[in-house]
Amino acid sequence: MQMNIAEAKARLSELVAAAERGEDVVITRGGQPIVRLVLAGAKVSVFRLGIAEGEVVNIPDFFEPMAEDEIETWT
Repeated sequence: MQMNIAEAKARLSELVAAAERGEDVVITRGGQPIVRLVLAGAKVSVFRLGIAEGEVVNIPDFFEPMAEDEIETWT
C-alpha cells in the first residue's frame, strides 16, 4: 500500500493496522517513496561479518555450489 504524506496523516490508524496485518506500507512525497512503516517488534535480519566471534549471524555459505540458474546469471 502506498499513500502520500498528506493522506497518511489523516489515515494513520488505518496504515498502522495494515502494517500489523503484514502489509507493506510506504509513505510517499511528490510520488517518491520516503518511508516504510514497519512493526517496532519486527525481526530484522542482521548480517555482521568480522565484528566479534560468536556474533556473526546469517552468513551465506560461500562454499556451497551455485545452482544452475545462478551460474547462468554470471556467465
